Amino acid sequence: MNRRHFIATTSTALFAARSQAAAAGGFIDAHVHVWPKHTPDFPLAEGFKPEDMQPPSFTPEQLFAHTKPESVSRIVLIQMSYYRYDNSYMLKVMADHPGVFGGVAIVDESQADVTATMLKLKDKGVRGFRIYTSGSNYNAWLGSKGMDTMWTTAAAEGLAICPLINPEALPFIDTMCGKHPDTTVVVDHFARIGIKSPPTDDLLKPLLALAKHPRVHVKTSAFYALGKKQPPYTDLAPMIKSCVDAFGSSRLMWASDCPFQVDPGHDYKSSISLVRDGLDFLTPDDRTQMLRGTAERIFFT
Repeated sequence: MNRRHFIATTSTALFAARSQAAAAGGFIDAHVHVWPKHTPDFPLAEGFKPEDMQPPSFTPEQLFAHTKPESVSRIVLIQMSYYRYDNSYMLKVMADHPGVFGGVAIVDESQADVTATMLKLKDKGVRGFRIYTSGSNYNAWLGSKGMDTMWTTAAAEGLAICPLINPEALPFIDTMCGKHPDTTVVVDHFARIGIKSPPTDDLLKPLLALAKHPRVHVKTSAFYALGKKQPPYTDLAPMIKSCVDAFGSSRLMWASDCPFQVDPGHDYKSSISLVRDGLDFLTPDDRTQMLRGTAERIFFT
């Protein structure tokens, strides 16, 4: 293929992808954090200081400067750790922009009324709940009554459990999925496989093994942090293909992980372009599912 033909073919594919997005209401970015400049109206959680907020703010207006040029019209907000269990700012943004934002909240599973808290957040548009630990003691999840309550409530209410984990936690997620087969699970950022070293087949095996649980999904996201950590991120293609082969595209969703995706040396367009315009093993339906369909079903219904 000569250079002129390559450019024409790429331009045609890009036009078709954007036209399809416009007709269907745009793409969905399934993982973004927002926060305002530090203000007493939204106090930081214990252990955080204003100088920890980097960048100092990332508001919806700052986000839209990146999303709108790429036909991204809906976004799933992930509660920022700066505020821990106080989801107020995220909920305000969702209320200020009806229909634009879905939400993934953080709740304290040790509280006695965790189910009631989850239901109140569901009423405000939250459709997922992030779980994570402060260290590597993932085994504590297996004996946690509160964690079991969260997974049970999520199954009963059509909500998702969204683990932010490192690869070593995958066996514990496997066990929890076995205990709670009706719970929808969305694993963030490929379980961070590839963050410390190239994402080899051996490293991927525990993640791909979760495909046996029909309700497990994976975010193909945070490209800036994985593998070579360099645009256009094509070194991640084998990992994405392995996930498509194991889970099917209807259980995968693209996400940027902004604002970190737009740190120096990276940009928003390179992230979405990998799935929207690259990866020749993806069919048009694969792209539709990963760029809109999967996230829509889980976070916008």
